[in-house]
Amino acid sequence: MIELAALVALATVAVGLVVAVALRQLPTVRLQLAGLGLLAVLLPLSVVLLSGWVLFHMGDDVKILAVAAASASTSVVVALLVARPIAREIEGLGNASRALAGGDLRARAPEEGPAELVELARSFNEMAVNLSGLFDARRELVAWASHDLRTPIASLQAMLEAVEDGLADPAKYLPAMTDQVRLLARLVDDLFELARIDAGALTLELREAEIAGLIERCVRGLEAEAWARKVRVESSATDGVWARCAPEQVQRVLYNLLTNAVRHTPPDGSVAVHARTDPDEVRVVVEDTGDGLTAEATTRMFDRFWRGDSARTSGDAGAGLGLAIARGLVEAHGGRIWAESRPEGGTRVSFTLPVVA
Repeated sequence: MIELAALVALATVAVGLVVAVALRQLPTVRLQLAGLGLLAVLLPLSVVLLSGWVLFHMGDDVKILAVAAASASTSVVVALLVARPIAREIEGLGNASRALAGGDLRARAPEEGPAELVELARSFNEMAVNLSGLFDARRELVAWASHDLRTPIASLQAMLEAVEDGLADPAKYLPAMTDQVRLLARLVDDLFELARIDAGALTLELREAEIAGLIERCVRGLEAEAWARKVRVESSATDGVWARCAPEQVQRVLYNLLTNAVRHTPPDGSVAVHARTDPDEVRVVVEDTGDGLTAEATTRMFDRFWRGDSARTSGDAGAGLGLAIARGLVEAHGGRIWAESRPEGGTRVSFTLPVVA
């Protein structure tokens, strides 16, 4: 009896595995669920029927077959009912993915059905939003870069034509042409730097550096511009704050942040920079007494070519790459950078660096 039971159990498992493998070859989820429902009823009932016939030579085979057929039919109907909405939701996700692949960046998947499919659709929609933002950023990058390159080129062309036509003295336009060439060179250098950051080709030579000295050098470099704008720049960094970093690149980050703060602070305002050591990182903070940040500026001020003013002009406003480069350099150190409005008014920009172990 034990041997027969063991034989029946092994045979049931073997048949179940074979049928399960066969079900996985079916082309749709609907068919797989229907086959699974049919297997879940027919296999145990077949075992019961076979066991009863062998052991007791039952005479009620027709009744048992009727029960088995009814149960199997019910299972198939239930499986189809369950499979239909699942298949419809999967089909909706497939349609959305095909539309997205075809260039429709507004395509979204319906977030309906079982939790797993809802989570899958939510992840797909998040990916679609990020992809749409990436394409928008690329279009903006091309448009803004073209604008900022075209402006100095057009100025140079106008001055050269005036000189060629004898309408102006070359010596008169030479300083202005030199400034435009420097502007172009700076913009190209910034674009090249961003390309290196995006490609992960930026190599940093990290070493121990005292942050107070870096801050003081940047503050001294901005004293003339700050004085001309009647903005006071203060440094409260104390000695003893050490970070593991590339000092030249950290100075560039500080210079970009301080320059931006000075240019957005009204006359008689102030800019302050300080640093402190936290348990796991060094935090550097640049604060100003300007107008603070809008909601858009808080999330976009580190985007390349983005400027807070609606009139996107070059010159004093810069090309809009300084803060994007600052973010790339900070993240290349393994740190993070963020901006927020100060409760008392103005803007606070903070970034972190690895602390010296």
